[in-house]
Amino acid sequence: MPVSDGAPCLTPSGLAGRLRATSALGSALVSNIPNDLLYTEEHEFVKKLADSDVVQIGITDYAQGELGDVVYVELPKVGESFGRMDVFGTIEAVKAVSELFSPLAGTVEAVNARLDKEPALVNTDPYGEGWMIRLRVKDAGEQDQLLGPEEYKKHIGE
Repeated sequence: MPVSDGAPCLTPSGLAGRLRATSALGSALVSNIPNDLLYTEEHEFVKKLADSDVVQIGITDYAQGELGDVVYVELPKVGESFGRMDVFGTIEAVKAVSELFSPLAGTVEAVNARLDKEPALVNTDPYGEGWMIRLRVKDAGEQDQLLGPEEYKKHIGE
């Protein structure tokens, strides 16, 4: 819901709702969608790490492109636990604030502290230096509910 004083707005449906509203404007760019990741309909990615019980989570290239310049990311503390699709933080672009959803249930093992001072890493390297949290997964079977790269491409219309 827009705020008349020019302050950022928080979309109730989170990042997916914000992107549905902006993608109606159309985009000529093709997103980077790595084949080794899993995705959510809300535009978060899941990257499997060497420790098979821990995954790295962030937002997709498509999401950062639609949001525009990221100016702030609020992330949880190490040790916090989340259920699948619980809100784990927020991301603020120039004119919008959106919720971030945990693709899987688990406990936060690490938080990307660089995003405190360098939130633009989400724009410049969303799958690398712009990652957000590392999560120790509670139920690996939940990964079966995520989208593969081809399914995500269809989801975003590419």
